[in-house]
Amino acid sequence: MDEERTRIEQRIREAFRGVVLGEGIGLREGCGLDDYADSKTLAEYRTQDERASWESIPSDVLNDYSTSLSYFDAEGMRFHLPAFLIDELSGASFTYSIVFDLTHLTADDRRMSLLSRDQRQAVREFLIYRLSTLQEPNLSFERPFIEHALTEVWHNR
Repeated sequence: MDEERTRIEQRIREAFRGVVLGEGIGLREGCGLDDYADSKTLAEYRTQDERASWESIPSDVLNDYSTSLSYFDAEGMRFHLPAFLIDELSGASFTYSIVFDLTHLTADDRRMSLLSRDQRQAVREFLIYRLSTLQEPNLSFERPFIEHALTEVWHNR
């Protein structure tokens, strides 16, 4: 693991330390929303979701339920985001790229509304690192999206 990647991972861990899911939407519940599950099924999924420690969510679970990223509320995003960021840094993500979810949104996206300034900065550092490690064909495809998001969404203002 290179030093910069290790530093970014630690930065993410520090920024999101102690974040819990609370009443937010979890991975299984989000997937149920994607599948148009009924309220009884959603309630069952909710009981199965990790709520206390985003660090304990295994990579295979993140991969299996990555579609939930589109269905999270602000609490759900704040809780799961660091797990997805670190998973991608480690190279374990194979069914998704968190970069898409971080670059295809607006500055006032409700899912990001609970992020603190420190958490937003950690996301910004992740994207800058990701930009610096892009290779073709992702370089041509993702670069403009990341550059736009760094300017319009994940800026230091």
